[in-house]
Amino acid sequence: MSVMPVDQPRDFWRVGFLAMALATASIPIYIHLPSFAATRLGLSLGQVGAILLLIRIVDFLQDPLLGWMTDRWAQYRSGFAALAMALLAAGCVAVFSLPVQGSPALWLTGGLVVAFTGYSLGTILIYGQSAAFAGSGRTQSQLSLAGWRETGVLIGVTLGAIAPALLSTLHDQSDGYRPFGWLIALLSLIAVALARPLWRKTQLASTRLNWRGLIGSGAGWLLLLAFVNSLPVAVTSTLFLFFVGDRLGLPDLAGPFLILFFIAAGASAPLWGRLARRFGARRVLLVAMVLAIVSFVGAFSLPTGAALPFAAICIGSGVALGADMVILSALFASALSRAGLQAGQAFGIWNFSAKATLAIAAGTVLPLLQYFGYQPGSGNTRAALSALNVSYALVPCALKLAAIALVLGLPRDILDNSS
Repeated sequence: MSVMPVDQPRDFWRVGFLAMALATASIPIYIHLPSFAATRLGLSLGQVGAILLLIRIVDFLQDPLLGWMTDRWAQYRSGFAALAMALLAAGCVAVFSLPVQGSPALWLTGGLVVAFTGYSLGTILIYGQSAAFAGSGRTQSQLSLAGWRETGVLIGVTLGAIAPALLSTLHDQSDGYRPFGWLIALLSLIAVALARPLWRKTQLASTRLNWRGLIGSGAGWLLLLAFVNSLPVAVTSTLFLFFVGDRLGLPDLAGPFLILFFIAAGASAPLWGRLARRFGARRVLLVAMVLAIVSFVGAFSLPTGAALPFAAICIGSGVALGADMVILSALFASALSRAGLQAGQAFGIWNFSAKATLAIAAGTVLPLLQYFGYQPGSGNTRAALSALNVSYALVPCALKLAAIALVLGLPRDILDNSS
């Protein structure tokens, strides 16, 4: 099995830009949607929550299917990429920029389904083609590519988080949501044009994905590790606004804290890739996981109003996330390539797994907090705030320790193979 050689500086930059365009409309939609839906569409938070739950169910069902499609009709990946970005652009313009036609809830649901279908398809393509983009399935090549790609992802997330406020200031509008939708469409169009050369580097694996091959290649174990390792981030992501607003009493700083977190992750991503290439993925992953635990423990001990210490914790946890994003996806792509397995459906399952952690976190932690009497934004008892503190800071520590145990227990060739 062979792939075409690549001009790394040019093509890795193309991959990073494509990743940035996709990421601009990912997590930021969840950040902005409650405010947008309430002020512009008149929907309740309950309606928005139900719509997002429906979107997550659609994601669960379609991600493996989209991955199978990209493997089954590999010769049309360029067309799939154009379709993905067109869907992303159309969905975001419909949600944020066009006047609502008919029922606001139905319009919002339809627009989000279109946008996230495009996002899922584009994400599966950009990860599933990792071996072709890097010119090799070797772990060293994958780590180099992942540094550029994940930096693009985190730049996109940061851009999406701040864009509506910035656009509102620049255009002197009541909000920046309308130009935000068109900004995503513009980035998507540019990404399609810039990424066209990437799809000529198609790698056709000789074996369709199967569970025996997935486990035998080591990719199945990496999928399990990624799932367990994503759970702490899913818990803190679910509780972040509650922790900042009610535990620290700093609701107005939630946005800046998030931006600081993503900037730290993006800035550290290339460094983690270089460290993993030099010292080995296992050692570097363990260092990053210990840093994450230190950050979680630090959050547990903070007093109310501790803005600067929590900013430092956001930086530390963001830096740790940068390692997770770069190293694990690179190892997964490398394992698939060594085994000659098609990667599209495998990364569809990878996406499914990552999204499942968010659903599991919300479905378990939030009911537990309610049981202990916690109510967002209202006067809470000391016991309720203590439950929030433990859930946000100590539960992720326990989950991260489980991930560390997996890293230590996995066979050497899975985490340290550079061939």
